[in-house]
Amino acid sequence: MAILEILTYPDGFLKKKATPVMDIDEGLRRLFEDMADTMYAAPGVGLAATQIGCDKSIIVFDPTADKENRPYQVLVNPTIIAAEGQVLSENEGCLSVPEYRADVKRAESAIVEGLDREGKPVRIEAEGLLAIILQHEIDHLNGVLFIDRISALKREIYKRKVKKQLKNSA
Repeated sequence: MAILEILTYPDGFLKKKATPVMDIDEGLRRLFEDMADTMYAAPGVGLAATQIGCDKSIIVFDPTADKENRPYQVLVNPTIIAAEGQVLSENEGCLSVPEYRADVKRAESAIVEGLDREGKPVRIEAEGLLAIILQHEIDHLNGVLFIDRISALKREIYKRKVKKQLKNSA
């Protein structure tokens, strides 16, 4: 069991676009486990590889946040192939943007394709919380944070707060 460090805003790596995974080997399977350990310890419901400083196109997620049974799923090279409707994801948060929550407009439902932990193709038709989690984590793989999806004013207020905290802790 390994708990990895989660990068936080304004770390530049969070803006990096992930690279597709070509081969799922034993090292990647260990990474899946470590990512899940990290997500459950945080605690969170999803984690993208870019949040731990790995540029691979991998996400782990568990909408139930069930630390005991750990029914997490892995998606390698996930892509949103369709999205419908609009919903306000109220009070959305992010492990890489600690202590900040905001309302974010998201698609109400999404169809996502990728590979499972064994490299087999998988298609997820998601609604509700699962759809929001998948959109949020796939955004990470594209170098997009949820604060990039809120109003410029709210984003600037948050950025100023972080800069002040970093200055005060230096």
